[in-house]
Amino acid sequence: MSDRMSAQARNSIIKKALLTRRVEESLLDLYKQGQMHGTVHTCIGQEFVGAVLSQHLNQEDAVFSNHRGHGHFLSITDNVEGLFAEILGRESGVCGGRGGSQHLHQGRYYSNGIQGSMAPVAAGLAMSYKLQNSSALAVVFLGDGTLGEGIVYETFNIASKFSLPVLFVVENNGVAQSTSIEENLAGSIRARAEAFD
Repeated sequence: MSDRMSAQARNSIIKKALLTRRVEESLLDLYKQGQMHGTVHTCIGQEFVGAVLSQHLNQEDAVFSNHRGHGHFLSITDNVEGLFAEILGRESGVCGGRGGSQHLHQGRYYSNGIQGSMAPVAAGLAMSYKLQNSSALAVVFLGDGTLGEGIVYETFNIASKFSLPVLFVVENNGVAQSTSIEENLAGSIRARAEAFD
């Protein structure tokens, strides 16, 4: 972390990352105990991504996440109770217990479990920001495995063509579901983004 970052900001990032790790471990325990319907996709190993980014966002910026978005959600909303209640299917959950682990919404945070699906939604909101002359930013989180989805490249093209205020964050954990990046990805992630400027 930069020396220019205040101690308070560094501490906030570390607390958010540690909270995310603890929440994810607790969710895995609940899953093992059969307390959840369906499955749970954690972001263990990627806890700092959402925590760091959250320190650089403004109140009007929107965040679009994916099936591994608990850390993003917690870093943006700080709503541990609402997340647990949602994943456990309770009415007090952030979506009334209907969205589960992957389909979360609170304030400026949105997520969906369909690979790449939030990219065009984020670009659409970014277009509205641009048309309104807003300084807001749309942020969309993608995994390296999602780079196999054509909709992502269509969105890269539109975002570049119209100079949209959208930030694509690719979390590269080196594995797409259960296939290593070496077995499924030609070229480099950086080169793919650079192709669209």
